[in-house]
Parts: sequence; structure tokens; C-alpha cells
Amino acid sequence: MAEVVFFLAAIGALAGAVGTVAVRNPFYSVLALVMHLLSLALLFLLLRSEFVAAAQVVVYAGAVMVLYMFVVAYVGGTSMPLGPGGTRSMRIGSIVFAGVLFVELAIAILGTGLKALGTEGAPYEPGFGTPARIGELLLTKFLLPFEIASFLLLIAAVGAVTLARRRGGLHDAEEQRITPLDLVRPVSTGTMAEAVGTRTNATTRERTGLEYGGHSGRAGPEDGDDGERTGLEAGVAPGGDTGPEDR
Repeated sequence: MAEVVFFLAAIGALAGAVGTVAVRNPFYSVLALVMHLLSLALLFLLLRSEFVAAAQVVVYAGAVMVLYMFVVAYVGGTSMPLGPGGTRSMRIGSIVFAGVLFVELAIAILGTGLKALGTEGAPYEPGFGTPARIGELLLTKFLLPFEIASFLLLIAAVGAVTLARRRGGLHDAEEQRITPLDLVRPVSTGTMAEAVGTRTNATTRERTGLEYGGHSGRAGPEDGDDGERTGLEAGVAPGGDTGPEDR
């Protein structure tokens, strides 16, 4: 049963790793990476390293993958065409690095990996896979790889900021400053109260113009009635006579 689970987890890990670099859509690439990490967790369980398997699921397949999804959604989740970008020196360096990595993996597999298939493996030691034992190994035997991993995280953070700036996701602090001139509202904008007040003032001016002779200086019959009505409101009779109080 353990052999079946091992081969299933190994095939899942390889398929997830290939899908991570082969799929063009970043969202599908992240999902393939989740599959790869879950398969690695099964392999850690087979090695009787329960704490590492739980950390693999909770930290990497959980929190880190959620962070990756946010980064992909922020920077851009659209598929991009693959092109021969980069300088000639970068292409040559990548080919050399891939060749060295292939030779290293070939030596590891052909030298000791194939011989270990027919053995029972290392015997189980008490305390193997516990947090105390892992912390001791990280700070003693594997101190240099542990510190190199911290530099890799720093490089990844700088790369994420660089990608966000290149695609317009982040701007300099100077571009986000607000000056007093930016607070001045344009002439074309206004509030609802100002719009209602403008219409009210226009209606009042129009009505006042009708009361005092109408538009364009011409007074019609209706304007004369309005003038008499205005005179009555002011205490003057239509014929020019004043009221009892003036007499």
C-alpha cells in the first residue's frame, strides 16, 4: 500500500511541477503548484515526518498559495505569449545553468538513487520529524541553506515590487501627493444644492424681469398687468394716486 501511495504522490508531484512552468495562464499555474505541494505532503507522511507534512499543507499549500493568488490578481492574471526575450548572455547563462543542473541530477540518480531502491532505507530514530529536531538541524547542520533561503525570499519580494511598478500597479510617492491646487473643484462640477440654487436664481431673475417690463425691454399687456400689480403691492394706485396714508 505504501508503494502505491508513493508512486501516486510522486507522479502528482512531477505533474504539478511540469504544469507550473508549462501552463501559460498564471492562475492555472498556481493551481498546478498547489497540486505539487499536496503531493509533497504525502511524500513527507510516508517518511514519517508528520510535522513537515502539516506545515507543507498549512503554510505552503494554504497561506502562501493565497498570497500567490493575490499577487497574480494584482500584477495581472492574463496569459502572455512566450517570446525569446532577454539578452544573448542571459540565454547562454540559462542554458549553462540548465546543463549543470541536469548533470547534478543525473549523478544523484545514477550514483545513489538507483542503488537505494532495493534497500529498506535508514532506520527510524526517536524524535525524527519533531519541531525540536527540525529547529536543531536548521540552526546547526543546515544553517547555510537556511540563510540562503532568506535571501531568496528577499529577492522574490524585490522582484514582485519591480513587476508591479513595471505594469503600473504602483506609483512613486511624489505622484500621489495632493497639493492645495488639486483640492480646487473644477467649474463644471457642483453639488445638488448648488444646482438647485442656480435654477432657483434663474427662475427668480426671469420672474423679476417679467414684473419690471419683460425680456428685451418690451412690455406687453401681461407685463402692464404685472406692473400694476407691483404698484399695488408697493401702496401706489394704478392711476398714480397714493393710498390714504400718503394723503
